[in-house]
Amino acid sequence: MPGSNILEVGCGDGGNLLPFFESGCRVTGVDIAACRIKDAMRFFSERKACGSFIMADIFDFDPSEGRFDVIICHDVLEHIEQKEPFLIKLKALLADDGVLFVSFPAWQMPFGGHQQICKNKLMSHLPFVHLLPDVLYKKLLGLCGEDENTIRELLAIKQTGCSVERFERLVLQVGCKVVSRQLYFINPHYEVKFSLRPRILFPFIGKIPYFRNFFITSCFYILKAH
Repeated sequence: MPGSNILEVGCGDGGNLLPFFESGCRVTGVDIAACRIKDAMRFFSERKACGSFIMADIFDFDPSEGRFDVIICHDVLEHIEQKEPFLIKLKALLADDGVLFVSFPAWQMPFGGHQQICKNKLMSHLPFVHLLPDVLYKKLLGLCGEDENTIRELLAIKQTGCSVERFERLVLQVGCKVVSRQLYFINPHYEVKFSLRPRILFPFIGKIPYFRNFFITSCFYILKAH
């Protein structure tokens, strides 16, 4: 809706915010990485668009614009260690009737460990390898020539990955409710990356707790505060 106040947490280059600006919304992007904020500012400038982009840890973010009608948190949650305080913070930033969009890959899915960032071609294409015990996973990454920074990042993701069950427990704990949920067998973003058409997870698999996580490449949630 024109005039709405939109926030994206982990905004990257700002691409998700551009359609909101073009629809007449006020847009704000927050990212902890200075290089991503520079990318977003350049992206908007090249398109003669206006947006506010702030380098900050979301836990320290105190907006002067007031609270937000829509908050977007796309593929960020799986990198957050303190998930409950994180969702509490986002809830506090919502306007009274605001909505929070959260998406993340189920941890147990074939590439839920983000092993696609590996430089070794075999490791980057090896599904489910992130489910190995930490010691074996680290050893295998080292044998395949991955550097210490990559190994450290992959092990960190292994500690912060999230399942459907864990996320929905957190939603209740922080006083939110699920307005909408869509579980994808083929992530909508794979259409751009791999020319694969999005596919919703088969409903009968989606009803089986824990087992379903092995097939969910992305979870899309819309939340509201109780």
